[in-house]
Amino acid sequence: MKKDNPTFSRRKFLGTSLLSAAGLSFIPGLSSAKTNSFSGAEDIHQIRLGFIGVGRQAMGILNGMMRIPGVEVLACADVYEIKRERFQIRAKRLAEEWGKKNSNIDVYSDYKKLLTRADIDAVVIASPDHWHALMAIDACKAGKDIYLEKPLTLTIYEGQKLVEAVRSNGTVLAVGSQQRSDLNFQHAARMVLKGKIGKVQKVLVHVGQPEHPRAYDLDKQEVPKGLDWQAWLGPLPYLHYNEQLNPGISLVPEENEKLWGAWRQFKETGGGYMTDWGAHMFDIAQWGLGMDRSGPVKVVPGNGTNPLTFHYANGVEMVVGPFDEGRQGVKFIGDKGWIKVSRGQFEASDLALNPTMERPNLGYPPHYWDFIDSVIKRKDPIVPVEVGHSTCVICTIGNIAHELGRPLDWDPVKQTFPNDKQALELLHYNYENGYSL
Repeated sequence: MKKDNPTFSRRKFLGTSLLSAAGLSFIPGLSSAKTNSFSGAEDIHQIRLGFIGVGRQAMGILNGMMRIPGVEVLACADVYEIKRERFQIRAKRLAEEWGKKNSNIDVYSDYKKLLTRADIDAVVIASPDHWHALMAIDACKAGKDIYLEKPLTLTIYEGQKLVEAVRSNGTVLAVGSQQRSDLNFQHAARMVLKGKIGKVQKVLVHVGQPEHPRAYDLDKQEVPKGLDWQAWLGPLPYLHYNEQLNPGISLVPEENEKLWGAWRQFKETGGGYMTDWGAHMFDIAQWGLGMDRSGPVKVVPGNGTNPLTFHYANGVEMVVGPFDEGRQGVKFIGDKGWIKVSRGQFEASDLALNPTMERPNLGYPPHYWDFIDSVIKRKDPIVPVEVGHSTCVICTIGNIAHELGRPLDWDPVKQTFPNDKQALELLHYNYENGYSL
């Protein structure tokens, strides 16, 4: 895919907050879904994808991407042989089902070999969090556009370096924060930004419990045949293998993962619910507050009595923990009303605040369509890299405050903890095994 304008983001990006305030179409591509290049079989853009990391999440993305006209999947890369084989079988089956031109899927154990393919336009990265930055930066340098699963990165420093790589290489990078493409969440953000609940005083956010990760404590098990465990660890200090980190599957009989990879739960490999679900819920909170690409100025950890709280310069507090019936979601509280939103649910203090649009049936997930449309048009997607990074920063500084057990000041512009050496040391970790950004 030709990349004519490496600085497109500076000129073409329409900020999501401005989009909300303008009251424009909130479903990506809705206004042109029947007239764009996808609609005519004779004028379909061909976007050729490679997948990096093909566990449980990638299988869902594959199913959605394959439904989009013009999208072809050519290859995958993973360190686990049986999951490469599953992807190859599944992708071939879907290609035939949806009438794709290509049904021959190449597989690689080393993602860098996939990135050398001149016939691949973009990659989907659905690896564990500790690999996101390295893989995405390599993809930027290789000239590939990127759909990157949330959270953007494992550390704040990784996020900073990834933002630089995306912009310096003219890369289209979409973050997999699909709630931004959901009608209920879009409507909630728009109503709050337009002042329909008055001046926002507080935001309640529930990400699930336990919020924070714990130290790795799983039993040691034998590494299964076909899994390159050292390659899975990559830059991490050595951890012994346990199946919960990379759940096994079976091809005959066909049996998929019975659980999500537990690397999310441990501070050596993930960020707990703070990053796993926080990447979704803080994303909506920031959007509604008009704080995309910015953030709070102080974080106060929970202490058993008082919950984890983020303080913004304008006086708004974002409080983390269960509220109302305990669903994972966001509740905006203003001086003239409130709005509560979660997956499949929207409630407000006034019925006039409820959404009136019905979700259009595009035939494929709108978030995936938005990415493909952005690649074709060389524009920023609904969740560009800077927004994914600022959301990820909130998740991570919440975990850092919890680990240190004390309030922390945060500079959202310079992205640093002012005059706090101990906190600054937690912006990143020392890569091992020869890896570097």
